[in-house]
Amino acid sequence: MASAVHQNCHRLLTLLLRPLPAPAPHPRVSFSPRPAGVRSFFPAPGCRLGTDAVALAEPELVPPEEEDDGTRFVVVTFYKFLPLEDPRAEVASHLHFLQGRDIHGRIYLNEQGINAQYSGPHKDAAAYADWVKKDHRFCDMLVQTSPALAGHAFPRLKLRYKPSLVQLEGGSLHLPLLDPSMRAMPLTPSKWKERLEARACLDVSSSEMSGRKLLLLDVRNDYEWDVGHFEGVQRPNVDCFRSTSFGLSGEVSDPLNGVDKEKTDILMYCTGGIRKKGFQNLYTLEGGVSNYLKAEGPAGWVGNLFVFDGRLSLPPATFRRPAACWPSSPSEEEKERRWVGRCYACGSEVVELRHRNCANIDCNRLYMSCGWCAEELAGCCCSDCKAAPRLRPLLPGHQRYLKWHVYRDGLLTPAATDADC
Repeated sequence: MASAVHQNCHRLLTLLLRPLPAPAPHPRVSFSPRPAGVRSFFPAPGCRLGTDAVALAEPELVPPEEEDDGTRFVVVTFYKFLPLEDPRAEVASHLHFLQGRDIHGRIYLNEQGINAQYSGPHKDAAAYADWVKKDHRFCDMLVQTSPALAGHAFPRLKLRYKPSLVQLEGGSLHLPLLDPSMRAMPLTPSKWKERLEARACLDVSSSEMSGRKLLLLDVRNDYEWDVGHFEGVQRPNVDCFRSTSFGLSGEVSDPLNGVDKEKTDILMYCTGGIRKKGFQNLYTLEGGVSNYLKAEGPAGWVGNLFVFDGRLSLPPATFRRPAACWPSSPSEEEKERRWVGRCYACGSEVVELRHRNCANIDCNRLYMSCGWCAEELAGCCCSDCKAAPRLRPLLPGHQRYLKWHVYRDGLLTPAATDADC
């Protein structure tokens, strides 16, 4: 018996001390690897760095002067599900109010309500939100504001009727968005934090005794998770939320596959949480992650928050500081919690959590890249895309692509732009 144990220990030590084989080349990369020791200051799921590394990556931002005339730019978001009898007439009314006001963004209305994300000078942006809330149907609507330090975060205004307020295949008009009994129960940020703390402290024995389980579910896109997420949540295996089928696919990678529908409390963020396939104990984060970060700070959250506008990524402190403090240096706690991502092409660490679009217009993948791969692949996400026929130029810094015809017809040089593709 003792001899067998000794032999097993010897085999284990032999395996542990055996030199590791050289890593196989990444399937997406077929160019010169980045030299060892070179740190990227471009964006990537990863690990955390110490404060020394984070300090190197901090951008030098100049605090904006506080203007009395409301010219400081902000981004405003709000939505509300409620029945609208004549949404097209509502669109006309909103367009009339916004005449002469400097508002860019996406504002959609239909029979199920309104969904708005827009930017503009604080005076104009606040005036529109106040005007909407004067309507008794929207008076209790949550309006969230964050800074837009570089001006407009959207290239133009799109205010129109849209068949789907929620980006899902087949639209959302068939979904029971207006039936509260069919939606997930909203939790305030403080209640959500309590659930997170209970989840972290939950031990096996108490879970077995109570017979209840708690599952934290990120129902966003995978590239949003890469920038930041609640601690311990599984990375979603989707790159487009509109095709998400959580609880319906039956695939092994589906986090709801095999979950006990009656004995599992599911905390999901950040969608409306429509009940599917018999899941009854669904909870959603009221106001989304941005509202949580404003109320509770980064407790339980790691990284930045992905936003669907020209800013792409915002640190948690953006939502909690008063306007007069935008921006300011990160606290020591924020530095400790900084999330470091991975380059999509080579897997190296990147500390600037910011995506770029693939230069191949027929791919247009939103991904994070180290500076080395961005240069070597000419702004593409892989070698195949680099050889594609319809390529846009590699844009420096945080610039965004314009429409394809601008590059196709030679109407603009690579230097231009903060519009989207």
